[in-house]
Amino acid sequence: MTASTGIGRVALPSGERIGALGQGTWYLGENPATRAAEIAALRTGLDLGLTVVDTAEMYGQGASEILVGEALAGRRDEVFLVDKVLPNHATAAGTIRACRQSLARLGTDRIDLYLLHWRSTVPLAETLAGFAELIDAGAIRYWGVSNFDIDDMTELVNEAGGATVSTDQILYNLTRRGPEYDLIPWLRRNRLPVMAYSPVEQGRLLHEPTLAAIARRHDATSAQIALAWVLRNDGVTTIPRSGNPEHVRENAAALDIRLTTEDLAALDGVFPPPRRPMPLEVL
Repeated sequence: MTASTGIGRVALPSGERIGALGQGTWYLGENPATRAAEIAALRTGLDLGLTVVDTAEMYGQGASEILVGEALAGRRDEVFLVDKVLPNHATAAGTIRACRQSLARLGTDRIDLYLLHWRSTVPLAETLAGFAELIDAGAIRYWGVSNFDIDDMTELVNEAGGATVSTDQILYNLTRRGPEYDLIPWLRRNRLPVMAYSPVEQGRLLHEPTLAAIARRHDATSAQIALAWVLRNDGVTTIPRSGNPEHVRENAAALDIRLTTEDLAALDGVFPPPRRPMPLEVL
């Protein structure tokens, strides 16, 4: 399939709308031999409208941020940039310091969406205080969380300032459907978009026979079907990682796939939806 000509949009609580399909960067920037291809892949994605770009200070201990900064040079205003602070840095002062260091590696003056990477023993009030100061300084525009389950989210929104959270970035794909039982409905009730990472389960979904059969019917690839499944409902943004420009074009084309009722039923048969609460899984 050819690349999509239109990117779906997902509304943040502010009303700003971002692309439903973006680009992840976990493991990018760590191998000098693949650096040029990875930069070309990110720029190809921008050309195709995949302007949500996700990174983290954890990825390669900042190497991913440096790569992203290089890839976005001269194109920063096209991008909705997502970054994450490590939990052990997430005190009020530590969050501010980590953000400033990330900004320096990225070569930009602002991060559009800054996430707490996962929950730790640091009180949420500390992290929220850091986020608030960064917003006041113009260093970040919005804040959110990652890998927060429903109990964490409930606690968060009851903290002072916690109701201004913009998203929860979670592991969600055909093999990780647990959030459908209670977390995703909770997020929707609270008008918070889902940001799904690892939508093709780090490539482990690509050889599943049912997925492959559906892909053949759509003249598509298994990766495209897995992405189309994640994107089948409104309110979900997903950030597949690729360091290959051709794979990025393939990802973008998934936006044009419309899975049929029969396709969805077949996938439910192999990857059944949850029938009870399940702990949020992480990678």
